[in-house]
Amino acid sequence: MLSRGWLRPGHRQAFARAFSASSSRPADYDGTIDNLRHINSDTRIIYQGFTGQAATSNAKDTIDYGTKVVGGVSPGKGGKHHLDLPVFGTVRAAMEQVKPHVSAVFVPAQFAAAAIVEAIEAEVPVVVSVAEHIPVHDLLRVHEVLRTQSKSRLVGPNCPGIIAPGQCRVGIMPFRQYARGCVGIVSKSGTLSYEAVGSTSAAGLGQSLVIAVGGDAMPGRVLPPSTTIVDCLRVFLDHQETEGVIVIGEIGGEQELRAAEMIKAYRETCPNPKPVVAMVAGQTAPRDKVMGHAGAVLTVRDVSAAEKARALEDAGAIVVPHPGLMGSTMKALLGRSC
Repeated sequence: MLSRGWLRPGHRQAFARAFSASSSRPADYDGTIDNLRHINSDTRIIYQGFTGQAATSNAKDTIDYGTKVVGGVSPGKGGKHHLDLPVFGTVRAAMEQVKPHVSAVFVPAQFAAAAIVEAIEAEVPVVVSVAEHIPVHDLLRVHEVLRTQSKSRLVGPNCPGIIAPGQCRVGIMPFRQYARGCVGIVSKSGTLSYEAVGSTSAAGLGQSLVIAVGGDAMPGRVLPPSTTIVDCLRVFLDHQETEGVIVIGEIGGEQELRAAEMIKAYRETCPNPKPVVAMVAGQTAPRDKVMGHAGAVLTVRDVSAAEKARALEDAGAIVVPHPGLMGSTMKALLGRSC
């Protein structure tokens, strides 16, 4: 059964277009990876669900952080102001008037997928969704819409978001421990990304860009997901401010195996490769038991955390047993602080 957010006629029409197009017109969704490279001090963001309690609290912190929040969307409240910023009734209206680069979707899970599709239809370059437990059927349809277009890139759902420390924060991460620096971090676990940030900040390295790709069941399993570890590696390996990369995986799915393949190919072809430090959580996890969130489960179809760690190590990544070692290990590999 679809959640109530899908009952509006406009969204039914969007899905009809997506399903009819997906079988005959492949879109260059991979090309939207480049959108992630441009998260910086010039990035303009809006909030969907702007006048809600969660978005209001987050927006206040994000504005104080120095991020360029330019408004938000709350259906039925277009033309009003909130936090001294304009409120729009639709994402399309916001796109036309304030031209955001990113939409932060702060909408409850049962309505989040409809909000994501609205942002995609308005061609917002990056859409970040933090909601956990969006219905799987809703996510299937979001992925169909994503695959038929080449303008918008989705990060999440069920993720803390993306941050370029000292420049732009989009999400719910505890931003005070972040420091601008030279290490790119990609993680399937939000909490472990915070641990890696703390470790690299303590080592004097800081972070260039941190992306948590989300931990719901869909990413890496059935359809090409919104944004994967491999997608983020493509960003970091060509990102001028990134000198070293940290990869944090966990049980569930095969993103880590695909990342290992990419790291191996990169190290074989690049004359001066950036160092990669990796960790895979769930070494002692029992099979068929969800560990923390929907996607962190080791099923009979999945390879274990240990196997993923071996694949990353064989590819040339330095695998550490816990995130507290990431900063010191990366500092030793770089031979200096950032």
